[in-house]
Amino acid sequence: MAPVVASAERVVDAPAATVYGYIADMRTHHPHFLPPAFSDYQVESGGVGADTIVRFKITAGGRTRGYRTVVAEPEPGRTITESDTQSSAVTTFTVTPQGHRSLVRISTTWNGAGGVGGVFERIFAPRVMRGIYADELERLDAYARGRRDG
Repeated sequence: MAPVVASAERVVDAPAATVYGYIADMRTHHPHFLPPAFSDYQVESGGVGADTIVRFKITAGGRTRGYRTVVAEPEPGRTITESDTQSSAVTTFTVTPQGHRSLVRISTTWNGAGGVGGVFERIFAPRVMRGIYADELERLDAYARGRRDG
């Protein structure tokens, strides 16, 4: 079972502290920039930062899978992770200051399946997830701009 990695990054037109706050606030802000591939999003406990527990579904490549993640902040203000309690999947959000803007990277790593199915997973899953993450980052940028302008 080889690790599979899917990621995307984008510059977001808002300061790093602001962007990190939007990502870390799973109750008030984060749901507003999730793309349509996400559904049934609900905060089980907490809501902001470490120890928050979130449930959601992702539909990708014609399949829907449920996740239950626990949030950690290995580097508060810069790095936040969501670890799925039912698999090896870990999604990392990294926010890097770039003046008055931020470079945001979303990256998920998981242990891929073996055999022929694993080959297809390693080829297609990162491409599909990269598209979902690119959409999420675009929505995050629009959300940040709208909050600043509105």
